Amino acid sequence: MKQLPVTDTVALTADALTDRIARRRVRNALLFLDREGFRRTAARTSPLLDSTMPALTRAADHSVLWMAIAGLLDASGTRPGRRAARRGLGCLAVTSLVANQVAKRVSPRPRPPIADVPLLRRARRVPTSSSFPSGHSASAAAFATGVSLEIPELTLPMVALAGAVCYSRIYTGVHYPGDVLAGAALGCGIAFLVERMTPTHTREPFRVPSSRQVEAPAIETGHGLVVVVNTQSASGRAGKMATILAAELPDARIIEVEPGQDVGTLLADAATTATVLGVAGGDGTVSTAARVAADEGLPLFVAPAGTFNHFAADLELRSLNDALAALRSGTAVAVDLATAGESTFLNTASVGGYPEFVAKRERLEGRLGKPLAALVAASAVVRRPSTPLAAEIDGRPHRLVMLFVGNCRYQPHGFAPRWRPRLDDGLLDVRFLEAGKRFSGLRIAAALLTGHLGRSRIYHEDGVVDLTIEIVDGSTRLALDGELGPGEGTLAFDKRRRALTVYGVAPRTGASPLGPGAEFARRVVAGPAHVVSRVASVVHARTPASTG
Repeated sequence: MKQLPVTDTVALTADALTDRIARRRVRNALLFLDREGFRRTAARTSPLLDSTMPALTRAADHSVLWMAIAGLLDASGTRPGRRAARRGLGCLAVTSLVANQVAKRVSPRPRPPIADVPLLRRARRVPTSSSFPSGHSASAAAFATGVSLEIPELTLPMVALAGAVCYSRIYTGVHYPGDVLAGAALGCGIAFLVERMTPTHTREPFRVPSSRQVEAPAIETGHGLVVVVNTQSASGRAGKMATILAAELPDARIIEVEPGQDVGTLLADAATTATVLGVAGGDGTVSTAARVAADEGLPLFVAPAGTFNHFAADLELRSLNDALAALRSGTAVAVDLATAGESTFLNTASVGGYPEFVAKRERLEGRLGKPLAALVAASAVVRRPSTPLAAEIDGRPHRLVMLFVGNCRYQPHGFAPRWRPRLDDGLLDVRFLEAGKRFSGLRIAAALLTGHLGRSRIYHEDGVVDLTIEIVDGSTRLALDGELGPGEGTLAFDKRRRALTVYGVAPRTGASPLGPGAEFARRVVAGPAHVVSRVASVVHARTPASTG
């Protein structure tokens, strides 16, 4: 091995030493600026900040402030509000874990000298963990970024509030400015990474062109309408819908599904006397009603009363008021139905990991309720992934980790489909992940993290008019619209183009041009008055008329 001359070795050592000294000087300069920034903030006096900053930093302890805002967003009753609440809390949870359990351990730093801060504005609880990075700032930035990605109109107030929380951590003496900046950068980065994995709902509100709207009777008081209400939907909360419908549509016939009764049988019986068939329940119940209505040639009225209400959301039926507006105006559209053998589905069908998740959830939801059962089931499926499924798709062999079939094309691309621009495009949206290739598990994880799943060779996506899947090793369970179906050896998927007339896309008069953020604000302001009005109408419906 050739050795360098002594002079060259000395020169390299001198260069390395110079670089190390330069980096140390830069680091010391940054630390000086950081400490000086804290000292100047501690020396500042402001009666307004002295009274507000300690209260604000306490409100952000344990993320109470952000959970309260998420509760308001969810209570708004708007889909953008609910999506923003879920995204904000999801980003916050991931960021809190990374900041407190990883980043603070990697680069520990002592807290600032609390004695430099005036007594009246000091934080009541000075944490003993590492000062770098600021966990409060990371959580604030993550939540604000997540909410702003879903509702851009809320960006300014959310950024202002998150910035105030970040500054309060310096003002009350628990963090240096550098800790806060690092925490805010970490929170924003994680929020944008989550957005890459699960893209935001950025589309314009779905509107069916006038050529695809169809005629349907306008029903004001419910004459000719028979509504079947699945009282077990949404963990039993849908049972309240029957009372509300009876008040809003006094001439309609309302049928409540009792425990042990078959929803399909009740819907078939209701169709024999109905001019319009109505259903209140989750996506599985609505799918059953759609098949009955299409077979009998009846228009379908959908009252969103499930946990997720995916089909109603794609019809822009965000609440019962929207559904009633469409019914009373006679606004209806023709939509596609998809079939899997003898079964019908409105939204999605899947094999692989998702049916296992549904099976576990159904076993647990009687004891835990549907939301908590879904969380436990999802954790179990992730911890013990299923064996790849050997299958032939239109004659070509594959080993499937998971397969998704959507009724019409979904957006966004990738393995997190969330909405449909159209409900009558005549196509099946087919997406599947393959196993068996080298490092396939690692490649799936990397593609999900980087948002490049659509470019991966182990991921396939296409729009087709029909599809046949042969299961090589016998049969597999099929999940249809969130409900577990029977085991099948051959899965034949097809479409019934524009087979169903359904009330939807209700006209919205006086809608704010500012979009979902303005709609959210309107709902928050109008919420109490709406509740009082609703209670009054129900009480009036139940009160017998005076005989005096």
